[in-house]
Amino acid sequence: MLCIGSTPVTSETLDKYPNLECIVGTSAGFDNFDLAECRRRGIHVTTAGDSFADNVADFAGGLLIDVLRRVGGKRVGIVGLGSIGSRIGKRLEAFGCSIAYTSKRMKPNVPFCFHSNIHDLAINSDVLILCCSLTKETHHIVGKEVLTALGKEGVVINVGCGALVDEKELVQFLKRGEIGGAGLDVYENDPHVPKELFVLDNVVMSPHIAVSTPESFEALEELFTYNIQAFFSNKPLQAQIDYD
Repeated sequence: MLCIGSTPVTSETLDKYPNLECIVGTSAGFDNFDLAECRRRGIHVTTAGDSFADNVADFAGGLLIDVLRRVGGKRVGIVGLGSIGSRIGKRLEAFGCSIAYTSKRMKPNVPFCFHSNIHDLAINSDVLILCCSLTKETHHIVGKEVLTALGKEGVVINVGCGALVDEKELVQFLKRGEIGGAGLDVYENDPHVPKELFVLDNVVMSPHIAVSTPESFEALEELFTYNIQAFFSNKPLQAQIDYD
């Protein structure tokens, strides 16, 4: 099965394809898949992998510059140091930012400071950049407590998934001036955006276009074409979800 974008693949969907063995995804995220059911049925699932990583990292940096104008010297906390997060860190380090991160585990051979939880990361950051996957554990990972820890001068940049942020809380913090600003490419109920955000001077928004470049789509096409061929040739798949 070739799954385009964030098309939901539920247990009901899978019931219609009892012989399905592989799902080739075209999105970097995987919250649209019922992974527990895929695992139970022994279905291989692949994603877009690193196809979008450079473009999203560039875009995150652009959003940050648009919100703050001057980024040198800022303490940047990255939530999710995967292929996108690590690229963001390298780019912003070149701007003179100090980089820290939180992730499921500490990354070996990474020069950035590790925090075991997002609350501690927020306390020690001027900027939080969200680029982790959406799971049950990361849903609303940025809420009232984290926004309070980030503080009145803090900035939230979200190029990950909209539901990583409790959007109602974010709107209230922005309206009351309890955080400094936000740069958003994704939204909790995408494509629906809270009207309050459109009138706030401290918010920069884009319509979920961080991945939208010819280069990223070319890389994606190469990846999913390879995975389809690899499956039928009994070769190892790339960007396969590890159920463990």
